[in-house]
Amino acid sequence: MTEPATAQNQADISSLSYEQAREELVGIVKRLEAGNLPLEESLSMWERGEALADRCQGWLDGARERLDKAREESSDDEG
Repeated sequence: MTEPATAQNQADISSLSYEQAREELVGIVKRLEAGNLPLEESLSMWERGEALADRCQGWLDGARERLDKAREESSDDEG
């Protein structure tokens, strides 16, 4: 059975930019889709992919919040 993502892995992922996390995630998906990996490696990659996807979603959520705030401020300035 695989071990849960370590604190080091989480810290590593939390320092990635959106582009870095997305690029690594795309690579993981390609490798998993290609198959031919041992089960343990596949599970480990899947777990890292999930963490990378969460990181990307966090970046996107933050960007949306910033855009929403900028739109609100722009609307307030016009009024």
